[in-house]
Amino acid sequence: MMNAFNISRLPRILFGPGAVQQLPELAARHGRHALLVTGRTAIRDPRIWATLLSDFAAQGITWLELQVETEPSPHLVDAAVARLRNCEIDVVIGIGGGCALDAAKAIAGLLRPGNSVMDHLEGVGPELPYTGPATPFIAVPTTAGTGSETTKNAVLSLHGANGFKKSFRDASLIAEYAVVDPDLLASCPAPVIAANGMDALTQLLESFVSSKANPFTDALALDGLRVTRDSLLAWYRQGAATTNARTGMAYAALLSGITLAQIGLGSVHGLAAPLGAFFPIPHGVACGTLAAAATQINLQSLKQHASDGTALRKYAQLGRLLGRDETLDDLAAHAVLIDTLDRWTEEMHLPRLGHYGVSADDLPRIAANSRGSSMKTNPVLLTDAKIEAILRMRL
Repeated sequence: MMNAFNISRLPRILFGPGAVQQLPELAARHGRHALLVTGRTAIRDPRIWATLLSDFAAQGITWLELQVETEPSPHLVDAAVARLRNCEIDVVIGIGGGCALDAAKAIAGLLRPGNSVMDHLEGVGPELPYTGPATPFIAVPTTAGTGSETTKNAVLSLHGANGFKKSFRDASLIAEYAVVDPDLLASCPAPVIAANGMDALTQLLESFVSSKANPFTDALALDGLRVTRDSLLAWYRQGAATTNARTGMAYAALLSGITLAQIGLGSVHGLAAPLGAFFPIPHGVACGTLAAAATQINLQSLKQHASDGTALRKYAQLGRLLGRDETLDDLAAHAVLIDTLDRWTEEMHLPRLGHYGVSADDLPRIAANSRGSSMKTNPVLLTDAKIEAILRMRL
């Protein structure tokens, strides 16, 4: 008997090579004044960028531009809102990786209300309900990893000893349109491909075994993992020479955003939050370097605790999928899954935690700050000792 489930609103998705050409027309549906929130390089191909701006002008759209060069902080969002809220802005367009999209999403949510994002961050401050209204938001990812184009949360970070990485989250923040154009990924360098690709893989894996998983999200996660299996290493190895692999990872990342937004993640993302707050570890790197270790500890814990076996069977299903061998029994499939994740991590040179200054003395503090929303949907409850074991394996 199939259990009941709920699916929250998604953006209208435009996917495919050349999809970005529709962006000026989509923006014009909301008005003639746009805010473009971009990453450090906006769109790396200057010809695409020049054409896009020309098409905005042809539509009669004027624009302001804001560059986001690092992970967005509450201060960045508040400063942008204070500076721009009296400007005429009909639509906010985020063009870039997850940092640009999260910043754009938060700014779009607060331009009209005008209050501080600290009022709404989960686990920080008063956690006041968000009442809007939000400025219409269009998301255009230029990397394949975070899936922020389909989610309702903007992740903001404060770095340092007392840092945090928390979400401003509300259904009103969901993009009106997600424009996913694989051509925009053509110039991604290999380290970005690796980190963001492993982020997408981890999001698909964790949502598949999430305690809140359902048949709808399972179908998407499995298809995304199949495409990741066939695309990620090929794109990493061949770069711009492999259009199909790049397109596959744009699709897989899109699916990973959909699944995580619906049913949550797990221990990797629970740990990525304090790691990214306390140390200069990019989010995708944190996910990629921990994926195999967290899967191994989850499997050990599931086998030690009485359960209905659902998560163990799902992990075995993933082992057969990534290992391309449907004849494997469950125990063999578990081993293949861990081995595959280990090999990918090593081949794509995901750094260890020690590279960023993490030491054994830091592990209790990281573990203590890992129990946010992601850890709550991990398929098994992990003790602090188990969480520290994951980290210790990647020091």
